[in-house]
Amino acid sequence: MTDAPVILWYRQDLRITDHPALLAADASGKPVIPCYILDDDSPGHWQLGGASRWWLHHSLEALNQELTDLGSGLVIRQGESHAELERLIEETGADQVFCSRGYEPWASQLEQSLHSALAARNVELKRYPGSLLFEPEQVLTGGGLPYKVFTPYWKACLKQPTPAPPKAPPAGVSAVNGISSLTLQDLALLPTKPDWASHWPELWQPGSAGAEKLLTRFFSSGLQDYSEGRNHPAKDTTSRLSPHLHFGEISPRTLWHAAKSQLEQKPEMAEQVDKFLSELGWREFSHHLLVHFPHVPESAFRPAFDAFPWLGNMEHLRAWQQGRTGYPIVDAGMRELWHTGYMHNRVRMITASFLTKHLLLPWRLGEDWFWHTLLDADLANNACGWQWVAGSGADASPYFRIFNPTLQGQKFDADGDYVRQWVPELAKLPNKWLHQPELAPADVLKDAEITLGDDYPLPIVDHKAAREAALSAYAAIKGSA
Repeated sequence: MTDAPVILWYRQDLRITDHPALLAADASGKPVIPCYILDDDSPGHWQLGGASRWWLHHSLEALNQELTDLGSGLVIRQGESHAELERLIEETGADQVFCSRGYEPWASQLEQSLHSALAARNVELKRYPGSLLFEPEQVLTGGGLPYKVFTPYWKACLKQPTPAPPKAPPAGVSAVNGISSLTLQDLALLPTKPDWASHWPELWQPGSAGAEKLLTRFFSSGLQDYSEGRNHPAKDTTSRLSPHLHFGEISPRTLWHAAKSQLEQKPEMAEQVDKFLSELGWREFSHHLLVHFPHVPESAFRPAFDAFPWLGNMEHLRAWQQGRTGYPIVDAGMRELWHTGYMHNRVRMITASFLTKHLLLPWRLGEDWFWHTLLDADLANNACGWQWVAGSGADASPYFRIFNPTLQGQKFDADGDYVRQWVPELAKLPNKWLHQPELAPADVLKDAEITLGDDYPLPIVDHKAAREAALSAYAAIKGSA
């Protein structure tokens, strides 16, 4: 029937600005039913972790207000997406479903099954890009194959047509009244007791407005020293936009054109802008890999690494998770993660290297921990990042590259501000000993009011011995890796 409404199926695109599927739904001239379905069935193992669920609650709250201002609030459902969409179609008579593309393997399979099932009942599924700058099938080698190395991939991306400028939201949409909907509280996304996220509203503002504030702050103060400053976790030179990007509260095209605008106004910022865009490029590359090699969250990109002789010391895993390894820069990162739902990117590499190469614990254990504790837990970024550090991924860090966590701390946290913030029991140590407290003289430890083994742990592994063990383990598979 010509007056049938259409469904706008929200997924990881929780915004109204620069939203191709929303604009297309509005252009249909029909009433629009914006809908979000909390689906813990389709993702299987990769259903949302605790930190992501906290963010999702507040992001949906913000999106509902934006949509209400447009004229049509958000319908919330819970269950398997396919079944819930079929149910909503039955209830409303909708004859079209608009959505943004998903890139996870399970999301792609869901779209394919939905397309066939809905077509059989004369309902059209219309899928739009919008979460990436370049679609994974758009950028291929001269031989028509996916890229496996970042630098040539990103060079090829930069030769593509410039991403289109972001588009404004529609002026308003026609609503459909009387549709049953759950409340946000019904989804039970927030932690109860203990409420480990009670302080997070002081740290984060989920939603498009929060993303815009961070973007403005970053371009006014952080971008100027981005290329080098981003390596130092105590400096406020990163954008911290990754959770907003993951949940689609801001589009990558918005970031691209904001950066290019900065470059037009300040040509001397070329190095900083190029570095920022290349970091967006790594996000693109990770999604490129996930689409073309969908096994990467579950098994090694380089098959030889599936036979790697990992260890299984669960006490070491718990010490790493709790920030009790005896290596201050590692412990600071793990505590920052638990307290804030975020970890500085340089420290992500250090902590991941420590787990896989000092403790010889499988990268999948780290991937799972980050999945549940990171606010920006993204399947593509998380899997590819862990495999890169472990040496098993595409364009991976060489197996023999083993970060010395003490030297990393001394180089990138030379004044100790980061460690002192997150490992306060070491705060009184002089800089000389801050990153290696186990070597501090007894009188220095006494003056700092530290008893090693009680106030702060001794290193759970010796760096030199751990490095030799890692090199030996990697050598065992070197010939086939």
